[in-house]
This record gives sequence, C-alpha cells and structure tokens, in this order.
Amino acid sequence: MGMNGMIRQATPTSARAASKITRQHHGLAVLLAALSAVGPFTIDAYLPSFRDIGLRFNASPIIVQQTLTAYMLPFAAMTLWQGALSDAFGRRRVTLVMLATFGFASLGCMGAWSIGSLIGFRVLQGLSAGAGMIIGRAIVRDLFDGADARRLMSRIAVVFAIAPAIGPIIGGWLHVWFGWRSVFAFLATFAAMLWFACWKALPETLPPERRHALHAASLLRGYWKALSSARFVALVLALTLNFSAVFVYIISAPAFLFNILQRKETEFYWLFGPIAVGMLMGTWLAGRTAGRWSNLRTLALAYGIMALAAAGNAVFHAFQAAALPWSVLPLAVYVVGSALAMPSLTLMALDLFPHRRGLASSCQGFVQTTGNVVVTAVIAPMVWSTARRLSGGMLGLFMASGAAFVLYVILQRVIVKTLVGEHALGPSRAALLPNES
Repeated sequence: MGMNGMIRQATPTSARAASKITRQHHGLAVLLAALSAVGPFTIDAYLPSFRDIGLRFNASPIIVQQTLTAYMLPFAAMTLWQGALSDAFGRRRVTLVMLATFGFASLGCMGAWSIGSLIGFRVLQGLSAGAGMIIGRAIVRDLFDGADARRLMSRIAVVFAIAPAIGPIIGGWLHVWFGWRSVFAFLATFAAMLWFACWKALPETLPPERRHALHAASLLRGYWKALSSARFVALVLALTLNFSAVFVYIISAPAFLFNILQRKETEFYWLFGPIAVGMLMGTWLAGRTAGRWSNLRTLALAYGIMALAAAGNAVFHAFQAAALPWSVLPLAVYVVGSALAMPSLTLMALDLFPHRRGLASSCQGFVQTTGNVVVTAVIAPMVWSTARRLSGGMLGLFMASGAAFVLYVILQRVIVKTLVGEHALGPSRAALLPNES
C-alpha cells in the first residue's frame, strides 16, 4: 500500500493535514511518542530523590509518597476531559494549552518551598500531563486505519510504557549531579521544547465540521455509553491490568532496589534497563505482526509470553531469595508480551466508538490511570516489603487481566452468534463486529 493509502478519506481540511503528515510520517511518530511520554515520565522520574526531599522538608516517607498520589488522582480525573476538550476545540489547541500549563507546574515544583507547595504543584502537573497521551491516540485514529494505525500506535505505546522505566534512571543521575530540583527543571525544559515543536509541526487533524460541542449532558451520555459498554470496559481493564502488573514494580522501585536488592540511587538501571529492553523488543514484534496477524492471534501470543513470565517470577521467588539478575529477567520477558498486546487492545477499544474517539480515549485513559492510582496508593505498599509479595502481586494482576480479556472474547462471540442468528450479517462478515457509536 502506498503512503497515501495510509490516510483515511477525510474532508478537504483534514486531507490537507493528512497530506502533510504523509510526508512527515516518521516525524509524527516521534512527536506523538514524545507527547505520550510526558505523563508517565513525570510519575516517577523523581523517585530516587524521595529520601532527600523528605530531609529537605522534614517530611516522613509516607508524606513524600503523597506527592505521587497528588499527581495521580488529578491525572486520572482530567483524562475524562482532555479527549472531550479536543473533540470540541481541536487537537492542536488543547495540546498547546496543556503543555504550557505543565511547564508552569514543573517550574513550580522546581522552586517548591515546602512539602505542601510541592504537593500543590504536583496536582497541577497531574491536571495537564496526560493530554499528550489522550489526544495522541485520537490523532492516530483521525488519520490512519488498520495495520498502519497499529504500527504507529505500537511506537507510541512503547514510549508510554518505557517512559516510567527510564524516568528514574535519568532522575537518579540528575539527582546525584545537581540535586532533586534539577529533575523538575529538566521536565520544565522538556515541556518548553515540546511546546515549540508542536507549535511548529503538529497539524490540526479534527476540522470544525467534525467537532462536538462541549455540552455537559452530551458528555455525560457519552461517558455513560462508553463506560457501560461491557466490551469496551473488558478491553480497557485488560490493557490496564497488563501494565499494572509491571507498574507495581515501577512504583515499588525505591523499596525493591534500596531495601531488597541493596542498590544505590544511580543503580535504578538494574530494574528499569531490562524493562526498557523488553518494551523495545515487544514494540518491534508488534510492528512486525501488524498487517500480517489478526488482533486476536497477536494477543494470544502476547498473553502466552506474559503468563510464562509472571508464573516463572512467582515460582522463583517462592523458593529463592531475591538476587540479580534473576529477580528482574522475568520482568523483561513480561513486558515483551505487554508491549505486543498494547496497540491491539488500544485500537480495538477505540474502534468501538469511531465517531467519538477523543471521548473514548479519555475514558480509556481514565480507567488506566485510576488503575495506576490503586496500584500506587493501595497495592504497592501492600507488597513492596518482600520480593515474594511483589511477584505474587504481579501474577495476580496479570491473571485479572487475562480474565478481562476472556470476558471480552466471550461477549464478542455472543454478539456474532446473535447477529448471524437474526440474519443481520452474513457468516462471511460475522468477524466485522459492530461498533457502539
């Protein structure tokens, strides 16, 4: 297929934008990946600085931990609005406003004068950081279909997953070289550079005639329609729990590395290096299978890889004490499967609502981030005391993801059987399941 075939049929306005993106396809992937990295990178880049922040502000570890919760809760709440705002006012405008807000909040964190002020600016970061992730997904589906959308989504998805993995590595070295405030200075600088790049290169992919007015009643109906769709919720839960199984290690990194593995602030690479390598391998595999394998075949392989890794991790720590590299190798294998599954699950969920992809992306982001909040505030503190508990938590979250995906498959089969039975679709077209727009 030629590059022009990658762009969906659109209005003249969107066709002009699509033509520009056709010539800059790789540039678009890089820009959207960078946008998607803002939110997850900001979650934990400052984890190596926890001890120094507590000393600087005379705050207990529990209080310092609340700077994570203060970020995650508004992040989750705002994901419900960012996609809808972009549906109403356009992708480009909302992205630029949110990036500017995030940059200001990062400067505030850098200059925080108390633990309370740090928490307050972390709230503002959380309100603005998720826009790139949410709106980026909608931009992909504005412009691309099928295997091309899956390839581009896989590139974006791996950055979304790798960002929280490399964040503490970069943050650890910044902390050692310049102190904890330098982490937030880095975030402010990154936001400014990304804002300028978007201002110069990010086109508007949603023309005015395809926008939806921002009416509260309409939004509530849209949210209800998405979040009451059993198929949509099953897919999003599967996606969320897949990532939560490794996210529990990311959030527990200080305890896992400092207390269990006895590592230093500059040795976060022992955990996050293997995770990043696994993500890259999974993304490469997702790109290779796009257009060749169906979503279900791809997901079958992905779940097989994740099952092997999660079970092996739990069995090892049931009989052996934590040790390098054996305590981190299963994580690298697991995220190969997680990265392979992420594009297919994401696109399958968004395609259920093709006329409200921004809103659907918001709902998807809300469920994912709420899951991360639960991991941060509840699950991680329950399991981070020992390697055995951490591996058990990972296995339990993966099994819950598998159950959600099995539920989705069952629901799909029921719908196909019903449609074929009512002669609404011919058997040869039964696989083309209806969306829920």
